[in-house]
Amino acid sequence: MKQNRIGQSGRRIIILSFALLFFCVALSAHAAEEGGNSAAEHANEIFKWINFAIVAAALIWLFAKKLPAWFRRNAETISSAITKATAAREEAERLVREAEAKLANLKQEIAELQATAKHEAAEEGERIRALAQSDAKKVGIAAQAEIEAAERAARLELKALAAALAVDGAETLLAKQLTPAAQDSLMDNFVKSLEGRPN
Repeated sequence: MKQNRIGQSGRRIIILSFALLFFCVALSAHAAEEGGNSAAEHANEIFKWINFAIVAAALIWLFAKKLPAWFRRNAETISSAITKATAAREEAERLVREAEAKLANLKQEIAELQATAKHEAAEEGERIRALAQSDAKKVGIAAQAEIEAAERAARLELKALAAALAVDGAETLLAKQLTPAAQDSLMDNFVKSLEGRPN
């Protein structure tokens, strides 16, 4: 439709140019009839204007034909650039909003992480204390068992030592008290006790 308008305006310009040319030719013919040198100068001046009008009409027609397409392409390029810039700006604004939302949530997340870390640290401390108490009880029980075992061993060793001392003391005492007369008396008593028994 635009090309149709451009074609119509170009035709109008050509028709106007020919009308102006015809008017100028008629005017120069009229001036030639009136004669003279001034008429030739006047006709020469008119031909210059006609020539100018033809060149101007041709330029106007050329620009009317070529410039609208160039302006349209330029306008489309500008419109496309504006659309892209608008989309880029909207995307940047969306990213800024997301970043602001994340920053707002970041403080809350940090507080939650700190609370969780404190709670976990407290639980871990309790677990370590309970484990330490359990280990201390186990060590105490093991130490008590070891003490009791050492005490039993010491008692046994003491009994063995006492028995050894008692045997040594009894031997010494027996050796002192067993004189040859006492030995004879013991033998006699033994034999007598055997005699009184039934077979």
